[in-house]
Amino acid sequence: MSSVRKVVLAYSGGLDTSVILKWLQEVYDCEVVTFTADIGQGEEVEPAHAKAQALGIKEIYIEDLTEEFVREYVFPMFRANTIYEGEYLLGTSIARPLIAKRLVEIAAETGADAVSHGATGKGNDQVRFELGAYALNPDIKIIAPWREWDLNSREKLMAYADKHNIAVEQKRGKKSPYSMDANLLHISYEGGPLEDPWCEPEEDMWKLSCSPENAPNDPVYLEIGFAQGDAKSFDGKDLTPAELLTALNTIACQHGVGRQDIVENRYVGMKSRGCYETPGGTILLKAHRAMESLTMDRELAHLKDELMPRYAKLIYNGYWWSPERLAMQQLIDATQVNITGTVRIKLYKGNVSVVGRKSEGHSLFDVNIATFEDDEGAYNQQDAEGFIKLNALRMRIAAKSSRHRG
Repeated sequence: MSSVRKVVLAYSGGLDTSVILKWLQEVYDCEVVTFTADIGQGEEVEPAHAKAQALGIKEIYIEDLTEEFVREYVFPMFRANTIYEGEYLLGTSIARPLIAKRLVEIAAETGADAVSHGATGKGNDQVRFELGAYALNPDIKIIAPWREWDLNSREKLMAYADKHNIAVEQKRGKKSPYSMDANLLHISYEGGPLEDPWCEPEEDMWKLSCSPENAPNDPVYLEIGFAQGDAKSFDGKDLTPAELLTALNTIACQHGVGRQDIVENRYVGMKSRGCYETPGGTILLKAHRAMESLTMDRELAHLKDELMPRYAKLIYNGYWWSPERLAMQQLIDATQVNITGTVRIKLYKGNVSVVGRKSEGHSLFDVNIATFEDDEGAYNQQDAEGFIKLNALRMRIAAKSSRHRG
């Protein structure tokens, strides 16, 4: 342990990471650098500065990464219409590569030889942080206290904090029974009553959105403008990526959009029940697919749909920086050249409906061909007979052969 001279800690200022900070100083006898990332979690990050200072930390990094998070991670993921196991929009998963990248970069900037995180030995986040760190610096040392220490309960953590005079906020009122993780894309809830997959989530668990039952009785319409696969405008106003996702979050939450209750397969092997609120992301996914439906070639769209589950699994399992994900991203991005136009969305009591789409110069929808009225010779319906017979040929041959055998 004495070989570690300096470590960069992913630090939130909460109980777990405050104890980790002191534990690293005590057990590894090393200098600690703290890194606190603001990725839109909706909580003040500045108090982490004072807490780190109080524990003797000299190098303290607090960074607003919300724009980079949405532009370089969320948007590329949504270009692929990414969903894990048919439901999960990967809100936690997609934030980890950015944090891992900054941990490694700060280690290089400060001359640290190790990084540390507060993820437990049961979950996916340890894998995501560490695969990312090793991909970007194969020689980095990683310290995962939850796999080393015996402080495996809140009571033990509190006792350690008390023994070492670590200031811990004692929040008034009833403590939430859930383990939560938030960023600008979503908030997740695990543990507590959710460990019984038959138990319906309590209404007061949800922090962002109103219930669909209590949403307004009148629908709301909005327009999202796309340019080469990325959302660029909201109701005609150009916004930065983080501004746009923030605006979508606000209106989606008002209409009860984005709640999910899922049992998923963790990479470490166990099944886990989690609840998620992904308000703006739910709208964004629906709108992006609608834009592609109008402007993307059929076979290209089907190829993307075939690749998406593999791409989603790579993100979920922590392989954002892997060569296969990077190669797939190049292919996905190449499909987005013509994904430009506007989608009209209707929100009503938790539902997201596409009610219009248009694209000047990029639409592949030809009304002269698709119409049920007189197409004036744009499409020769007699051509369909030969098309059908050729495609039926193998099945007709098989049917005759089966009849002879019978």
